[in-house]
Amino acid sequence: MEDALADSGTLIAMMSPAFPVWPLFDLRLRCRGVVLRPVTEADLPHLAQIQPSDWEHDPHAELLPALDLRQNRARLCYQDYWRSVGTWSPTSWSLEFAVETDGTVVGVQALEAEQFPVLRTVGSGSWLIERVRGRGIGVAMRLAVLGLAFDHLGALAAVTSARTDNAASLGVSRRVGYADNGVSLTDSAQGVVELSQFRLTAPVWQAAGHGGEVTVTGFEPCRPWFGLGAPEPDQEADRTAAR
Repeated sequence: MEDALADSGTLIAMMSPAFPVWPLFDLRLRCRGVVLRPVTEADLPHLAQIQPSDWEHDPHAELLPALDLRQNRARLCYQDYWRSVGTWSPTSWSLEFAVETDGTVVGVQALEAEQFPVLRTVGSGSWLIERVRGRGIGVAMRLAVLGLAFDHLGALAAVTSARTDNAASLGVSRRVGYADNGVSLTDSAQGVVELSQFRLTAPVWQAAGHGGEVTVTGFEPCRPWFGLGAPEPDQEADRTAAR
């Protein structure tokens, strides 16, 4: 009996979130050997140091004249994170994931949405350090957040964009299954540039079967954070059977 109680206590401890007040920190996404976990404040010094020079922060962000460009970019790395956490709501959110491969953080993959409970549309953005590019990590991290969006959040569509000269990012979007969705203009540190727009719908995602490559854990306690209610009884039964 004592052994059974001990085993039960261990199981409960394993199932309990490590961050009950902010369960988002317990989310884990896995795809093709790549692990995504939400960025925490402890990650910021490392991320500010390794962010590549071709990662463009918001071009409209105010730069502090007393700081050089490197210092301003590091500051924005911190501020972007604090803003995403401090302004979170089910209707407007941005979730940044630290991307790990071989136990090392090598980039960031973001998933974001505005008016999500109504529009059910997500956007994404990402960066990787240069030495790990070209190894399929960009595709895996995008698939991971799309698996979360379509198969767990109930998204109807995902949109993304990239500069028309960013061949790597454009290639990832097309390999994952996005369709071209026009061209727009935006301001940048180099002036006005063209952006290629892309859109991926839930039926196309489901037909491609990529969801089977993505494993999501720690999601259920996060449902209210996205404006979602309790899962339907048949969905809960399916999850229980899968365990």
